[in-house]
Amino acid sequence: MTIFAKTADPAALLKSIRKLIDEGKIETWAYDKDGDFYHTPPQWKHKAWLRPYVVTGGLKLHLIKRKDEALSKTVYGVYHGRFIEMLFTRFDDRCDSVEASALQGSYVP
Repeated sequence: MTIFAKTADPAALLKSIRKLIDEGKIETWAYDKDGDFYHTPPQWKHKAWLRPYVVTGGLKLHLIKRKDEALSKTVYGVYHGRFIEMLFTRFDDRCDSVEASALQGSYVP
């Protein structure tokens, strides 16, 4: 696990995130045809992806690294920190808490 957003309705949270992205209200995140989120500023675009999983009690997001580049601590930190920031600023009323794991051994290759 990389990010875990504890919430009573994880499916609704995921749907709401995508809706605000589609409406242009969340400008620095997008998602691809697989449903994976990526950070859109040019220096971070497609450096990694966050794959969402709806699970009992929350929304899990696993980091997926690029196949052609090593995952740096900076990219790991930016993707986690900025996604969590977005959750706190947009969905604080839907998340009881948000946890993030450390870099080593916690991402999906």
